[in-house]
Amino acid sequence: MRADITPGGTFPDYELTDHTRTRRRLSGLQGIDPVILLLSRGHYCPKDHQQHLQLAAHYSEIAVAYTQVVTIATDNILELNEFRAAVGGQWTFLSDAGRKVQKDLQIQEYTDPHHDPMIPHTLVLGPGLVIHSVYNGYWYWGRPSIEDLRRDLRDVTREIRPDWDLSAPGLSAAWEAGDHSMHYPYQEAREGRGPT
Repeated sequence: MRADITPGGTFPDYELTDHTRTRRRLSGLQGIDPVILLLSRGHYCPKDHQQHLQLAAHYSEIAVAYTQVVTIATDNILELNEFRAAVGGQWTFLSDAGRKVQKDLQIQEYTDPHHDPMIPHTLVLGPGLVIHSVYNGYWYWGRPSIEDLRRDLRDVTREIRPDWDLSAPGLSAAWEAGDHSMHYPYQEAREGRGPT
């Protein structure tokens, strides 16, 4: 992995084609929410299937917590859709069939020249694609459990949500005065300015 892809850094705002053949930027998919980003070997990998099945089983919990999930795989669009369907993924899958992400992040899995995948990683990103945590999943146990993700996302959410503690001084008074800018989805998001 490139040396700058570490906690506190900013993940590149890649633009790739999604499973519906639509070009998408990571920042547009993220919006003002945290994101679980999976850099995946793709449809052929049973380890990736297992990790995605775990996320799919918890997707309703992830979604209700205003958290996005994005998978980037080296699959073409047909394989990407097969992968998404096979694991029950309800989130966006992006194709890196041209190995743009793999090359830029320097994560080619050189031990598998036949498939030429990227070394699988899972990242938890705060708004602005700020990196909170990076997990190397070359070996399955290097991938985060649902509990690892819960801890990471609790920390990220606490940092980015001014209304994390509704009893914090001034929040109730601001709400009663008609100032909802400190409450999700935040005034800046409604006006299209993004979070501050």
